Amino acid sequence: MASVFSRIIHGELPAEFVWSDERCVAIMTLNPMKPGHLLVIPREEVDHWDDMPIDLSAHLMAVSQKLAKALKRAFPCERVGMMIVGLEVPHVHLHLVPIDTMQDIRVEGLPQASPEQLAENADRIRGALT
Repeated sequence: MASVFSRIIHGELPAEFVWSDERCVAIMTLNPMKPGHLLVIPREEVDHWDDMPIDLSAHLMAVSQKLAKALKRAFPCERVGMMIVGLEVPHVHLHLVPIDTMQDIRVEGLPQASPEQLAENADRIRGALT
């Protein structure tokens, strides 16, 4: 059975995309830690990040660096934090989060963002990518 991320990538479920290339996508997460929180996801379904081919890992990191620079422009912050957790969906995904304190990184008890909030935040990031 395809993961929820594969279903999003194939257009079966809606998402707010900020990046798409032949190897990965980046989407806004429905439960952001902070505005601008996004997920970088390989198109290939790999459950554990340590099972990814090295070239795919390198590609995800390169894309994440570009997106982190855009996040800093779109959502001024001290840093962009990155996490790979992987318990919630069995498909590798990197969390990129604009942060100012350690308290900005948390994964439980997050409210769901509205579609309008996600669209606005995605527009800000896409604008900062140019």
